[in-house]
Amino acid sequence: MRILVSNDDGIHAPGLKSLERIARALSRDVWVVAPETEQSGAGHSLTLHRPLRVRRINRRRFAIDGTPTDCVLLALNTLIPGEKPALVLSGVNRGKNVADDVTYSGTIAAAMEATLLGVPAIAMSQDYTTLVHWSTAETHGPPLVRRLVKAGWVADVLINVNYPDVVPAAVTGVDVCRQGRYMFGDTLTSRTDPHGRPYYWIGGERSDEDEAKRHREQVPGTDLWSLARGAITVTAVSLDLTHRSTQKRLRDAFA
Repeated sequence: MRILVSNDDGIHAPGLKSLERIARALSRDVWVVAPETEQSGAGHSLTLHRPLRVRRINRRRFAIDGTPTDCVLLALNTLIPGEKPALVLSGVNRGKNVADDVTYSGTIAAAMEATLLGVPAIAMSQDYTTLVHWSTAETHGPPLVRRLVKAGWVADVLINVNYPDVVPAAVTGVDVCRQGRYMFGDTLTSRTDPHGRPYYWIGGERSDEDEAKRHREQVPGTDLWSLARGAITVTAVSLDLTHRSTQKRLRDAFA
């Protein structure tokens, strides 16, 4: 099958090379369309107020000076001739995309755009602390994708996969689980520039105390819980954000 590969870490990211190896283990018809530079945290954003530049690296490889969403949109509508890809793979992201990360992640956004355009999509991320075990994703990725494609999923859903921070042989299994929730906001660092004006960094290294708290508050059955225990997590993410029970209650209130 024809496969499109994209990411949010950029065209030169090592995770993209890992994802290409996963894709080429499944197909000889692999296309790569990825951002020219890192777009982590871009979410499902489009570039609307400036033109997009496309750099063609070879016949099936392109770099775009835009977001992951831009990349998938251009790939499926313009850059890939003939039939559309049968599958879009996004990643492999450097770092996990679980819990609330799903709403910010450019890796998820690329899979989301593909889903909106009618192409099944899988987002992949590799958890890490210091050393990134890309071999874990590369070893377990091809058979996992085969199983997912064979099982199938409905049109308005994407699949979010996270690989644990362990070597391939230490993976404890595959857990199909729900999206967790972080119990506190991301790290904020406040500093002062040379002119005495304050500035802020969002994200960065969390303290050991923060990480310990995060581990204590993990809930069994969630992606956070399973990933911390060495399992590959598989979560079906729906693009329909409607909360059914609240919708019914509001409908009754306005009847």
